[in-house]
Amino acid sequence: QVQLVESGGGLVQAGGSLRLSCVASGRTISNDAMGWFRQAPGKEREFVVAIWANGYKYYADSVKGRFTISRDNAKNTVYLQMNSPKPEDTAVYYCVGRSRGDASTRVSVYDYWGQGTQVTVSS
Repeated sequence: QVQLVESGGGLVQAGGSLRLSCVASGRTISNDAMGWFRQAPGKEREFVVAIWANGYKYYADSVKGRFTISRDNAKNTVYLQMNSPKPEDTAVYYCVGRSRGDASTRVSVYDYWGQGTQVTVSS
């Protein structure tokens, strides 16, 4: 059974930086599509970014140019570097993976999820 554990969340000032980590266990994710979603209070879960097994990346317009996804297959880990965060980036951030198929902006295609990590951006 695959388990994803996110870490690195917390309180950050607008304009600062934060790096989230997502460590996978129970499965080698090097061939999987991975991504990050987020959910703010009272809102639906929202796509943030995805990375294909071949390294191709796709970002939501709201984070393009500020956030960067990367993966370290040797560590079975995916990262989300958040630069110049804004108060509207405040949310619980979830790491997701898909064992077969392409990455997607659709939440329903992902097979496994982490428990989430809270990111709060102060103004």
